[in-house]
Amino acid sequence: MHPVLRLVRIGNVLVSLVGTVVGGWAAAGVGLSLTEGSYVALLLAAVSTACVTAGGNVLNDLLDRESDRVNHPDRPLVSGEISPGTARGIGIALFVLAVLVVLPQIPTRPLLGVILGIALLALFGYELRLKAVGIAGNLFVALLTGLVFLYGAASVGAPELVVPFALMAFFATLSREVIKDMEDAAGDVDRRTLPRTRGLPVASAVARGAVAVALVLSPLPFLYLVPLTSVVGIIYLASVAAADALFVVSVARLPERLHQAQRVSKYAMTVALVAFLVTAFR
Repeated sequence: MHPVLRLVRIGNVLVSLVGTVVGGWAAAGVGLSLTEGSYVALLLAAVSTACVTAGGNVLNDLLDRESDRVNHPDRPLVSGEISPGTARGIGIALFVLAVLVVLPQIPTRPLLGVILGIALLALFGYELRLKAVGIAGNLFVALLTGLVFLYGAASVGAPELVVPFALMAFFATLSREVIKDMEDAAGDVDRRTLPRTRGLPVASAVARGAVAVALVLSPLPFLYLVPLTSVVGIIYLASVAAADALFVVSVARLPERLHQAQRVSKYAMTVALVAFLVTAFR
């Protein structure tokens, strides 16, 4: 894979782009038959999200070069495939583009500007300070994930409909971020992460608790969005049950097999994304 694609972590970028589109589709509730104007707004919001995600990953690698020498020695900045100056230029361009592509939509959809502003503040706050001070950093990353769905929904004018999805994404991401910190504890010598300050048992309990909340939230769409007895409801139930099962597996053996746990959590989030998408065809 090209070093720039690895630098921005193209897999995460694509997931955030798809998540924004799913948020818009789920809010619209009309499958693929959005109006042309709504589609333009949604696609621009998706591109904006992808740029913020990519820029955030570049900033993360710029700031984490020392710990990455232990935890992620194959990353382009550590291996020397990309220089810090080049990475800074890429990051700045991505953040500028994230604002410019959605700017024409903000006068008619002001909530897009609000959510984008909150996301940028959260991202820079996390990278420049909060990721080094414990669980606050994990909470901010989880917030950014939840905002992806609200951003897509705001582009089509109905963000309130995806609030449960955003909350589920928040708690699922919180669990995965804590697990990742557990896995990276040995190399995070300059960070006061939860597993380093409170220990692996406490971190494991937080990860399990976050998953438990996400599981409790998963039936909420049946109360207002999709009837349980409909075809869409049955497919959503099957999909979200599969995601819930994977989340349970991801935390079942903590604090053992940490790499496997965070990978299973990632798979669970992908399945959950499919479940959210299903509701668009109600």
